[in-house]
Amino acid sequence: MNEYSLLLPVFLPLIGAICLLLGRSSLTFQRVGGVVVTCATFGCSLYLVYLVDQVEYIVVQPGNWQAPIGISLVADRFSAIMVAIASFMGAAVAIYALGEIDTGRLRKFFFPIYLILIFGVNGAFLTGDLFNLYVWFEIMLIASFVLISMGGEKGELEGGLKYVCLNLLSSMLFLGGAGIIYGLTGTLNFADIAVKLQEAEDPTLVISASMLLLASFGLKAGIFPFFFWLPAAYHTPPPAITAIFAGTLTKVGVYVLFRCYTLMFVPIFPDVQGLILCLAILTMVTGVLGAASHFDMRRILSFHIISQIGYMLLGLALMTPLGIAAGIFYLIHNNLAKTNLFLVSGVVIRLKGTCDLAKVGGLCKSAPWLAFLFFIPAFSLGGIPPLSGFWAKFAVVKAGMEIESWIAVTAALLVGVMTLFSMTKIWAEAFWKKQPESYDARPLANPVGKLAYMVIPIAILAFCTVLMGIFGEPLFNYTERAAAQLLNPQDYISAVLQPNGASLP
Repeated sequence: MNEYSLLLPVFLPLIGAICLLLGRSSLTFQRVGGVVVTCATFGCSLYLVYLVDQVEYIVVQPGNWQAPIGISLVADRFSAIMVAIASFMGAAVAIYALGEIDTGRLRKFFFPIYLILIFGVNGAFLTGDLFNLYVWFEIMLIASFVLISMGGEKGELEGGLKYVCLNLLSSMLFLGGAGIIYGLTGTLNFADIAVKLQEAEDPTLVISASMLLLASFGLKAGIFPFFFWLPAAYHTPPPAITAIFAGTLTKVGVYVLFRCYTLMFVPIFPDVQGLILCLAILTMVTGVLGAASHFDMRRILSFHIISQIGYMLLGLALMTPLGIAAGIFYLIHNNLAKTNLFLVSGVVIRLKGTCDLAKVGGLCKSAPWLAFLFFIPAFSLGGIPPLSGFWAKFAVVKAGMEIESWIAVTAALLVGVMTLFSMTKIWAEAFWKKQPESYDARPLANPVGKLAYMVIPIAILAFCTVLMGIFGEPLFNYTERAAAQLLNPQDYISAVLQPNGASLP
């Protein structure tokens, strides 16, 4: 049964997508089926988290082809929690989409493609080899490109073109790095690579491969200097699509960086640690400065994706138990807060017809419930206690202080202040000031569905953000256990390569 608990979060969305395609004539079936499948996937992912926390590793070798020859699917605490949070975001956005996604996109198979995207994301989190990681990335790329350009409008097509071109470049870098690793080791299995790179005679080639993969995954995650495509593409599709991209897709790149540098590239990490630390700081700073310079809500939030990725990368760069645990905790917090903020921007567009801060105002008076729901994720992102963002930033800063990385600590604190400034700017302009008389901001003329469908997931995510802040200790203890696993790669290697490892009958 352990094996099937790993397979369900991956293949349930695929099965659901096939079923929705078979029932494509009914839009009601599309809507209901999309929500049911995403919620069921989330339920299965929670069980996977519980099970992995008990047994530590679940390894599936389909077809009884033992690693490193066959395909390996591996769940540890880190991958399990990432599957759970991605599935949670998938379910929340699916409910939100009932009120936002129009009939045209539904007829173009929005929900089946959306489920294929979740299929690719969960597969990427659970794969145990580089080749299949590339396959999962391509599934994600195809599905996300279709979603981002599905409306057929000029802005969407332009954003989609930028998105796909830069991600194809990322794939080329990925293949280059994987090719060097295969040439050095003769394998693409994570665990087997980790063993053989410890014996590599030429560390220069290992560092070269690690740099190609850093550039590839860094481009997908939006780290400095590869971030420029992200704010140019993420503000173009409907907020529901942007929300799942912001909350999940960029985090896949961060996840793989954590996996690579705590498993395969452990021997050469001291040689690249300074570079990763520098990239983390620059990512934080450039992202928050970009957010401060814009006046459109979705562009501001897009730049904040970049700055928040910097905090996660900083946790990896510190490479201490607290640093890794803080990075994982930050990943979870940011998924909740960032996804929710993009969902809120969609409601602002619904009520005012735009999210340009120069054209909207008065929401605190006309929609106080929305002001409250915005306040929670926004000021959590800014690091206000007792919300989850405060504890996430506190843990990262404390990890930096432990090893006396004062430049990183200073940058993290200053970026936190600038983030709070950006959130306060949105609050003051969109919610607090009066509606500008020079702009006739009106609700959308033809709203797609009931506003309640959009508000319910926002309220759930806001509640989870508060809950994570007030009762976050059990979750942080879990991330500490996940960090301990990552920093002890030998256990992962043994679980995957042992001759009697778990496999499907």
